[in-house]
Amino acid sequence: MSSFNQSTAHSIVFFLTGIPGLETSQAWISIPFCCLYAIAISGNSMILFVIITESSLHEPMYYFLSMLSFTDLGLCFSTVVTVLGIFWFNVREISFDACIGQMFFIHGFTFMESSVLLVMAFDRFIAICNPLRYAMILTNSRIIAVGFAIVIRGTTALVPLLLLLKRLSYCRSHVLHHSYCFYTDVMKLSCSDTKINSAFGLTLVISYAGLDSVLILLSYVLIIRSVLCIASKEERKKAFGTCVSHLSAVAIFYIPMISVSLVHRFAKHAPPFVHALIANVYLLIPPVMNPIIYSVKTKQIRKAMLKVFFIKQP
Repeated sequence: MSSFNQSTAHSIVFFLTGIPGLETSQAWISIPFCCLYAIAISGNSMILFVIITESSLHEPMYYFLSMLSFTDLGLCFSTVVTVLGIFWFNVREISFDACIGQMFFIHGFTFMESSVLLVMAFDRFIAICNPLRYAMILTNSRIIAVGFAIVIRGTTALVPLLLLLKRLSYCRSHVLHHSYCFYTDVMKLSCSDTKINSAFGLTLVISYAGLDSVLILLSYVLIIRSVLCIASKEERKKAFGTCVSHLSAVAIFYIPMISVSLVHRFAKHAPPFVHALIANVYLLIPPVMNPIIYSVKTKQIRKAMLKVFFIKQP
């Protein structure tokens, strides 16, 4: 049976889905998607460039922001080929191994982004609650170690998860419901027992996104308690102001994730194109919005970007 599964896995081909019911309009639909990908890739690349080249931004907060931009770029490059390939050339076929590879990068960068947002919450907690020891706690060596830990945490658990997926046999329809390979979507096409896969996948989601969201919430409870102890209203406003960008990034990451889950669970009878659009937008919203938010809300990032374009600051 194992040899049958192995041969099946190597020879199988899945078929990705564009926007069901709107196939004749996919060339037009590709225009806003192209714009979103262009904004996401150029915006996050600019964030990375200014943080690397501008010495005034060589601080822990901006190092973590560069990690966020890196994960957003990873999410974009993980899906852009298959999404635009369907819209432009109607290329729907994807081999099983290529599908596994795409899943590894999509889920890996998603888990890494969740970890980065948690670390950024910890950064804001130290900056507000213990500012005198901020530089002492977040040294360059520790930031590098945190970066490696985020990558290891986001990828190692995926290896056994995807190996479990390769052990399954696929004798049902090979048509996926998205423009990219999504773990749950592929698993549902198997005719094998998937209880272990489901349990392991659910455990990963809870231990990553679930745990991270709870710890982020706890961080902000402590931050709010500390800020409310500040006597000056102006200082309280300034302290909360440093958290606005991060809170926005947390919201645009977790709200679409929750929305996708709710739509799949409670809106099963909605038109198929609704599910497809939400699933595509879900992975594009954070990469598109994060550089915009940090460019608008963070004065230092905005000034560094303007400096790149040789615009003198008053």
